[in-house]
Amino acid sequence: MVLRGVDFTAAQGEMTFLVGPSGCGKTTLISIIAGLLGSDAGSVSLFGESLASLSARDQILFRRRHLGFVFQQYNLLPSLTAAENAAVPLFAAGMNRKLAVKKATELLGALGIGNRADAAPRLLSGGQQQRVALARALVHEPRLIICDEPTAALDHKSGESVMELLSSSAVHPDRAVVVVTHDNRVFRFAHRIAHMDDGVITHIESPENKI
Repeated sequence: MVLRGVDFTAAQGEMTFLVGPSGCGKTTLISIIAGLLGSDAGSVSLFGESLASLSARDQILFRRRHLGFVFQQYNLLPSLTAAENAAVPLFAAGMNRKLAVKKATELLGALGIGNRADAAPRLLSGGQQQRVALARALVHEPRLIICDEPTAALDHKSGESVMELLSSSAVHPDRAVVVVTHDNRVFRFAHRIAHMDDGVITHIESPENKI
C-alpha cells in the first residue's frame, strides 16, 4: 500500500494503536518507521535521529539498540530454549552468553513463565510463546517497541493477558509502543488510536478525547 501524506507521532510513555482494514497501509507504515522499508518522500525521525542520514550498516545497529519487535507468529527459533530465544538481542549485541541467558530468564520470570525458561518453543502454548516474544522485545531495553498483530493468533483470554503485560511491562516514560491490530477487544489498552484507510491516517482518538 502506498502511503499518502501520513503524519504520525508515537509518544514515549504511551501505547499507540494503528488500526484499519487489511491493505490500508499499517504494515507499510511500521516498516518505514523501523527503517525496514525506504520512502520516496518525507522523513522519519526516531529520537531526534533521521533514519535517512544513517548508512545501511548504521541503520541496522540503530534498530538493534533502540527497537524491539513483537510479531503475530512469534518467530521463535525452534533449536533454542525459551530463555535463549528471549536473549537473542543480547547475543547480537555481544553480551556474554551466560549473562544474556540469565538476564532473559529473570525477565521471563517477571512475565510469569520463568518455570518454562528451559523449554523448547514447541512445548509452549501460544500465550507462552507470545510472552517469550515479548521478553525478546524487552530484554535489551529498547526505546521503541513495534507490535504487529500481537493478539491475532491467541484466544481472548491469552490476548488480554499479553496486552496487560504489554501495558504494564513495555510502556515506560522513555519508551514508545506502537501496536498494529484488528482486535477491537484490546482497544481499551491504548493511550491513542490512529485509524488508517487507503494509505492515510483519517483520525486519531483517545479514551478521554477524540481528535
